[in-house]
Formats: sequence, C-alpha cells, structure tokens
Amino acid sequence: MDELKYNFLNIAKIVKGKIISNPLQIDINEIFIDSRNVGNISSSLFIAIDGKNHNGHNYINDLFEKGIKNFIISNESFDISKYTDANFILVNNSINALQLLATFKRKQFTYPIVGITGSNGKTIVKEWLFQLLNQEKKVVRSPKSFNSQVGVPLSIWQMSADNDFGIFEAGISEPDEMDNLQHIINPTIGIFTNIGQAHDENFIHFHQKIGEKLKLFTKVEVLIYCTDYYDIRERVITTEILKNIKLFTWARKGNADVIVKSIQKNNKCSTIILEWDKNSDDFTIPFTDEASIENAMHCWMLMKYIGYDSKVIRERMLGLQSVAMRLELKEGINNCSVINDSYNSDLNSLGIAIDFLNQQKQHPNRTLILSDILQSGKGEDDLYEEVASLIANKGITKLIGIGKAISRQKNKFNIEKYFYSSTNDFIDEFSSSMFFNETILLKGARIFEFEQISNLIQQKAHETVLEINLNAIVHNLNFYKSLIKPTTKIMAMVKAFSYGSGSYEIANILQYQRVDYLSVAYADEGAELRKAGITVPIMVMNPDEQSFDTILQYNLEPEIYSHRIFDLLINTINRKHKKIDKTVLIHLKLDTGMHRLGFEEIDLLDICNKINCHKEIIKVQSVFTHLASADDKNDDVFTKHQISLFEKMSGIILDELQYTFMRHALNSAGIVRFPGAHFDMVRLGIGLYGVSSEVQNELMNVSTLKTIISQIKILQSSETIGYNRKGLLNKESKIATINIGYADGLNRKLGNGVGKVLVNGQLAPFIGSICMDMCMIDITGINAEEGDDVIIFGKEIPVSTIAEQIGTIHYEVFTSLSRRIKRIYYSE
Repeated sequence: MDELKYNFLNIAKIVKGKIISNPLQIDINEIFIDSRNVGNISSSLFIAIDGKNHNGHNYINDLFEKGIKNFIISNESFDISKYTDANFILVNNSINALQLLATFKRKQFTYPIVGITGSNGKTIVKEWLFQLLNQEKKVVRSPKSFNSQVGVPLSIWQMSADNDFGIFEAGISEPDEMDNLQHIINPTIGIFTNIGQAHDENFIHFHQKIGEKLKLFTKVEVLIYCTDYYDIRERVITTEILKNIKLFTWARKGNADVIVKSIQKNNKCSTIILEWDKNSDDFTIPFTDEASIENAMHCWMLMKYIGYDSKVIRERMLGLQSVAMRLELKEGINNCSVINDSYNSDLNSLGIAIDFLNQQKQHPNRTLILSDILQSGKGEDDLYEEVASLIANKGITKLIGIGKAISRQKNKFNIEKYFYSSTNDFIDEFSSSMFFNETILLKGARIFEFEQISNLIQQKAHETVLEINLNAIVHNLNFYKSLIKPTTKIMAMVKAFSYGSGSYEIANILQYQRVDYLSVAYADEGAELRKAGITVPIMVMNPDEQSFDTILQYNLEPEIYSHRIFDLLINTINRKHKKIDKTVLIHLKLDTGMHRLGFEEIDLLDICNKINCHKEIIKVQSVFTHLASADDKNDDVFTKHQISLFEKMSGIILDELQYTFMRHALNSAGIVRFPGAHFDMVRLGIGLYGVSSEVQNELMNVSTLKTIISQIKILQSSETIGYNRKGLLNKESKIATINIGYADGLNRKLGNGVGKVLVNGQLAPFIGSICMDMCMIDITGINAEEGDDVIIFGKEIPVSTIAEQIGTIHYEVFTSLSRRIKRIYYSE
C-alpha cells in the first residue's frame, strides 16, 4: 500500500497543519530534520524542529539555496515572503507533526511488527533478530539506536510494501513519552529486555518507570520477557495489561513458559539448555558474557513464537555476529582517513555512514567501498537505482563496488568507479597507490569480510590506542549549551591537539555541530585546520612575529595582548597591504588579575587610539579576559572582582571605539558557576572533553586509553621486576607486560604500585618502574590472557584519578599523550 502519494495537500491534512504558501504539487518521498543530511532534493520535506540546542528554522534559508522546497514550520513569525516557489505548512508543534506523519504511514501496513524496549540490549536484540530472520523475511528495522521521540518516527517512515516484517526499538527518559511511541510503532509482538537504573531521576519511583515502558505493549498479541526480573513481573501482574495480551516468558529460576536449565561455557561459546512444554531444547552462541546470553534468549523466544524449527534456530544462533555499535574513524595510508563500518550493509545504515563521512572535511575526495547489499527487500534494479541516487546526492566522488550484484549494476553510477566480483579480487589487485589524500568509507555485509581491506588501508601503529567518543563530545557540548542563552556564542578550545584528543577530527565534529568559534594556541595549528577544510572562525591565542603571515594567509584572528604584538601585526599588514582586501579581525586580551598576558586598565586609551588610527584595516571582534580561579569557590571574591573589572574595562573600550564587539570571560568551570557573566560568548575547554569538578555527573567520558597484554609470566616469591629491581614479589604472582610506556605519555610516577589499570573489570597495580615502551602489572587472581585489553584510563578509571595519583592536573595527563598513540574516533 506504499503507492499512496504523500503530496503536500495530503501531508497538511495528516499533520493537522495550515498551508501558508501556494502549494506546488510535489510528491514527498523523504523527510528529514537535520539540515546537514540532505537526501533527494526534489522529493524531500524538511521539518524544522525548535529544539533545546538547535532551532531548525535557522537553517531554512541554507536549505532553500541548496534546492529544498518543502518545509514544515512551527514559528508563526517566520518570514516566508522571499521563498516564493517553496511549500510551507505551519503547525503548532513540529515534533508532533513528525509523529503524526509516521503514525499515518504505519497504519498503511499490516505485516508483523516487533516492538522492543528495556534498559539495555534493545539494539543488540533488534540487530540479532535481523541477522536471524533476514534469509526469509524482508525486514525493516530502526537504524542504529533510533528509539527516541524523533528517532522512532524517522524509523517508521522507512516502512514500505517491499517489507513483510518490522523490528523497532523504543526508549524513554521521562513519563508519558511511551504513549506517543506506542501509537507510532503499534507493535504486534513485544519484547521487554530488562530493567535498570537509567533515567531513574526522571521518575517518581522504579515501578513508575516500568509501568511507563509497559505502555508500548498495550495492544500487542504477545509479550516476551524474563520473569527473573521480579519488578517487571510484579508490574505486569498488577496492571490490567494481561486482560488483553498473552505472555511468553522465560527464566533461569522460578516459573516461566521456558526454563533455562543450565549454561555451559567453553571455547568462547555458550550452550544454553532449555526446557519448554515438557521438552528439552538447546542452542549455542559464540559469546560467553551474560548480556549476550540474555539477548540471545529473547531472540530464541521470538523465533519460537513465530514458528521457527529448533534445528534452524540452532544453525543461525551459532552464526550470530557481534553488532558494531559505532562508526570508527582511523588514520589511513597515504594521508587518508578510514571510516570502518564493515559489519553490515543496508540502505538505512549506508545513509547514516555517508552522513558521518560528509562531516569529515580534511580531504577533498570521498571514496565509498561498498559490497552487495543483501536482503534489502527490493529488486536488484530498484535497489541500486536508489543506491546510485543516494551516492550522487551525498557527494561521493569515487565508488569501489565489490560483489556480483553491484557489478552488474555499474552503469547506474555516474562517478569515478571500479568494480570487483569479490573481496579477494580487490585484494589481488590492491596497490597502495590507489588511495591518496581522501576519506574512505568501508561499508560491507559481513560475508564480504571487509576487515581484510581495512587492514590494508589503515596506517599501521602499535597496539596502544586512544579511543575518542564523538557522541560524548556532542553530548558535553549540548550540556553546556543548555546552561547558556540561545544568543550566547560558544568558542571551543582545540589548542594542544584538542587536549590530546586530535586536531581536525575534533574540529570537524565541532564545525558540524555549528560552534561559533574555535581557539588554537599557535597559528600553525589554525593553518592545519584550514587546510583540513575547517571554515569556522579561529582565534589564535599566542601569535608571534613569525606567525602573522600565516594568520593573514589563512584568515585567522589573532589575540592581541600587548602594544608590541599589535605593532607587529600592523607592520605585517602594511607589508602585505596589496594582498589584503578585507578588515583583519582581532581579539583584545585584558589582564584583570591573572597577570599572564593582556592589557591593563592603564593601557586602554593608548591601544584604542592605535586601533582607531587603523580602523580601515583593523576591527576588534571580541574583548576578553581570563579568570584565575573560576573553579575554586574559595576565590570567588577575587573572581567576582575580575568580572567587575572586565565589565569596566570593556566599557571603556566600547566608548573609545564606538562600535560593538563580543565580550567573553568564562571557561568551562565559569560557565557553570557564574551564569551572570556569560556575556556574548563563553570559552568551552576541558568540560567539552568530559572533565569537570562542578558537573562531572552530567558529562560523558570522551577518551579511553587502552593497550593490550603482550606477555604473561608466573614468577616466584622474592623475584624482582623491571629496571633497578624496583618490583619485589613477596608471593608467587602472575605478571603481565603491557604495551605502553613513558614514551607514550604514561607518567613514570605511576610505577611501583602508585597507579592501577583495569583488566577484564578488575584493578591491577603497576609493579616495578615504567619503562620507555612498556611496563608491568600484577594480575594475580585475575582471569586474563595474552592479547586481552587493558584500560589505562576511561569511564571506569577517570583521568582525575590518575592526576591525583601523580600530583598533577588532568590537563597534563591528556596533553602528555604521545602522537605515536593511534587515535580512533568513533560515533555510536
């Protein structure tokens, strides 16, 4: 029934909106809410959502210039007069309009829909069910973790007559949210995975949260869940939900339809022995962790309920693959960047991966290595017609297709292209000269084993890595945005290699998130960002005589903190005046008590006079100061004195220059502690990277430093470990050598039991001295093998803990990390 045409008149009725333009008769095939992810321009509808951190109405003009002509808006005062050939629908609430549109589309289809909720495991269960069912069924499912109030309707919009089975997850963080999602998904089968503590703070009590989640299942024919979760079982019984639906339950203990009699673990596999309807059954999965066993049981229950034979279930369970929950960005050969998403290949995830690719601006060309897309539910011609259209609209410059199906369809692609029948054929012809200065996206179905290609095109490095969670960067940025007014700008600090996290990789995501300014320490840092495609305004904090040529060449904006630096800038401008066709923007630094750099009050009239004498070539973009103790409540009197002095001094400059400029004084701690001093802009530094003494619980961990165990030895009592025999054993011990040392930035003070690392969930102390390239840890009593991961710092071992152990600050721990450590950037 997907032949239903979603033209503008139909959509206005569906969303209960008012057409406020002269509607053009255009059929809508795609909807989107993120102005950065534009699909098929002619048939796309942009829904402008006025959110907590972004207002979609602000981007309508940019979209219109790109060719988008269809909009849903909720701002009555938005001026549509200059968009004469565009369609506009006015609604009271844009999110509600999105949900109404998805609800309407859901009603057009009658095939089975599985709805999944719970505190953990939703995405894994959904993806495993797709792996288990897609040989016979044409499954439509939520992309990644699209389970929110906007993610669910965007997922449902994918439904079509080409599918015959749907799997959608739903997540909530507040009361009353699930009512909306139930109407949108309207599942016929329910899976409640489990219940935990997430978002407890938003509910009156634990049982309320369970009751809210159960609302997803009020109209299902059956609910699958584990009765070992007593609170879920009790809530199911006390609600009236049982009057209308059946239960299909499992448990390890107690009463249930299916009982797990035993679990046998060996050779990295688990065999689950079951009793069901007085019969025994079993299956094996290639995982041993408890979460995987629980997730697999939910999948087994669903397969049994819809009629799969035990033999088929056994075969497919044994072939379950890990679910890639993230896109990884790594350094590649020949100055390339590699995005590894080589675990699945379908249209939905392809679009998401290409959007992530397009965030990367460091290379001029974008290459997609794509395998055959399997089990799409579409005919081959239609499928690759859609793939070709997607690739063209998203700006891919080169395609490498691998597989017989995509090779048969090569004429559909009108870009630079190469095709191979198999991964082995590509590898046989591979040469490193095939790639240079480009961003490469690997997108392949598992059967094509693209990890072999990934190994060929990644830059080789030793096994110590710093993993940077780009989602956490965005979360932390949005948290600080929530503390300031929408009109207050944000300058993000990316100096010192973004506090050790990387340069253009971090700048790319910040630019994508539309920060207003970036700040670097030196001009060459800013120049590298410009070369990598960063167009956001960049302030240079430490300009010197040699750097002004670079500053002018790359349109950077220097901090001016002294008469000498100002005079050097003027001299450079005069020397290059014929090449400069616009005003140079500067940022005046005021010293209000830090006494490091900056103009004092006595200097203001002189510097303002100089600026006014050169107003045809110089303009003050901002005036700012640096607080000495914004994070120390014991110094609040002094901090308030600094803020007061800054207001006075910046007022003098305003009077002298007779034009407005931005003012900013606050760092991460100041943003939280002094909301009255946000001024026109704030400078977000260490808080962006997940560290704060004020609001640590609100931030996500960004960086995880990890290595591996290189070797394990059993040593006897009285043996010594390492240089100068500093590590002395008093009992038989299991000692592991790990692949990190002080040349990587691991502080030597952590040695000899001062610091600890995490090995398979347990703390292990350093023993002996830290060596240049490796060190030793005591893993006595810990179940570990050579090759296992070792966490130096991360969520479980905060950087602040390491800083305390060695008597320094977290800034030093971050910025001491060597460039030779491989950085891996990922987006979940």
